[in-house]
Amino acid sequence: MVRPPLSRHEHARGERLGLLLREARGPLSMAEVAALSGVPAETLRKIETGRIATPAFFTVAALAAALGLDLEQVVRHCAEPEQTLAARAGLGLPEQTLAARAG
Repeated sequence: MVRPPLSRHEHARGERLGLLLREARGPLSMAEVAALSGVPAETLRKIETGRIATPAFFTVAALAAALGLDLEQVVRHCAEPEQTLAARAGLGLPEQTLAARAG
């Protein structure tokens, strides 16, 4: 099965995830985070540099737990501006924003 290419939004979201993980890692080495999370250091490196823009959910969850991040924080940080999972479903945005998007 051939996977369609990622959109620029998916790449940008992956870059935001990588930056968040790098910042949260602080002085810890990739090897230390790998040991804490069970995620290979090479996978972490690829996520941090944006080479893996859409990592698996359980990979992100393991890294978040190892770095003391709440998954909701990760989603908020990585979501496109003014969008969250609720916003994509048409929920959680002020009525003015929804009306403006409707045209």
